[in-house]
Amino acid sequence: MLAHKLRLIFVTCILLSTSAPAQDSAGQITAALRAHEYQQAVELARAAIQQSPSDPQLWTLQGVALAGEGKRQEALSSFRNALKLAPNHLPALQQKAQLYYEAGDLAGVPVLEHILRLRPGDTMSHAMIAVLEYKHGNCQLAVQHFAKSGDLLDSQLDGLHAYATCLVRLQKLDDVPPVLQRALRLQDDPRERQLLASIQLLTQKPNDAVATLEPLLDSADPQTLELAANAYEDAGDTDKAVNTLRQAILRDPQNSDLYVDFANLSAAHDSAQVGINVVSDGIAQLPDAAQLYLARGVLYVQIADYAKAEADLEKAYQLDPSQSLTAAAQGLLAVQQNDLDRALTDVREKLKRKPDDPLLLYLQADVLAQKGAEPGTTDFKLALQSAKKAVALRPGLGAAHAVLGKLYFQSGENRAASEQCRKALQIDPKDQASLYRLIQVLRKTGDTAETAQLLKRLAEVRKAAAKEQKQRSRYKLVEGDS
Repeated sequence: MLAHKLRLIFVTCILLSTSAPAQDSAGQITAALRAHEYQQAVELARAAIQQSPSDPQLWTLQGVALAGEGKRQEALSSFRNALKLAPNHLPALQQKAQLYYEAGDLAGVPVLEHILRLRPGDTMSHAMIAVLEYKHGNCQLAVQHFAKSGDLLDSQLDGLHAYATCLVRLQKLDDVPPVLQRALRLQDDPRERQLLASIQLLTQKPNDAVATLEPLLDSADPQTLELAANAYEDAGDTDKAVNTLRQAILRDPQNSDLYVDFANLSAAHDSAQVGINVVSDGIAQLPDAAQLYLARGVLYVQIADYAKAEADLEKAYQLDPSQSLTAAAQGLLAVQQNDLDRALTDVREKLKRKPDDPLLLYLQADVLAQKGAEPGTTDFKLALQSAKKAVALRPGLGAAHAVLGKLYFQSGENRAASEQCRKALQIDPKDQASLYRLIQVLRKTGDTAETAQLLKRLAEVRKAAAKEQKQRSRYKLVEGDS
């Protein structure tokens, strides 16, 4: 990012007062460097150092020439020799720091801090420390130095993005828009406007987000239109939100997220039937999209059509049974690319070493359930045994209660299934899978007095989850732009 600015920027400063022969040699070396004749510069420097081995300027020039040849370690050695002779020799410090910076090596930070002691307020050094700390995940330190880099970053798009990303990670959201506005002035394109609008929405400034996105809307892509619809809705302009979202759907009718957004918008404004109609169009386009059936089922709850709601929810869980997985299992399976066989092998290997680990026992039960273990089979018995042991070892592990409830339900033990689902919900009231399974149990036993209430609760949980997901997506948009 900043590398190209430093290689020769200080070379002319090296020609300080020295003996006349050394001055002449330094001038010749500098001329070769400016002509990018690095091999010649190295040869001249070596000859000059033989004549004046105590001159730090000649060692520094040799280091610059070696760096130009790509000989990083030899260059560092030359700069170290220069600094042994003159510890505060600024050109050697700067060039040494530059080599560490180009390699992304945190060893450059102490060198840059040395420079700052000699030249307090040096924006280049602050910017380089900031980038090094950012690359190593040290955002707390990085933002301090980004803030002191002045207007140097105004020509560095990557640096501005890194600064914004660190501010987001530190939850200093109000400080992010000015940084992204600087990026937008440097490069005005849809990506930069999306980033800025996302943060403006996170900081509850939807009118600013609308203003940021409006120049794009005549020819915007569906993602930008979706973001604009969110901005209009948050700004209280529901009509424009609806129209913009419809436009996005027309441009990308295969995007299931757009239909889900429309469903959420409809639910928020008690317009369930409109949402049902639009989501039904989406299901016609994407008949195997589980999230569309889930979204429509929630809307059916709003109009108290519980039979259709249950049918849609049942279809959603048939299409995507992985929704019963908790975050822990999803994380494990994501690493293994949803390969259940590998997941099971991995869990069993770990259980050999830790046979009483409740999380591993739960994972074994859940993976076996996901593999379709049937009641009465060896795998099903092992899953049931593992889940029971997991809840006994750690009663507060809601996920284990959830999978145990699922297994009891599959084996027809409805009372036990109901009990486990309720325990899972006591621990995690947002557990959509346990909520739905409890509804299934009650329907199967004919105890439907709670069903309507539970469906409404499921709809609320789903709505809250959708809102949280939207917020996470906005954070990810900025954090992912490194």
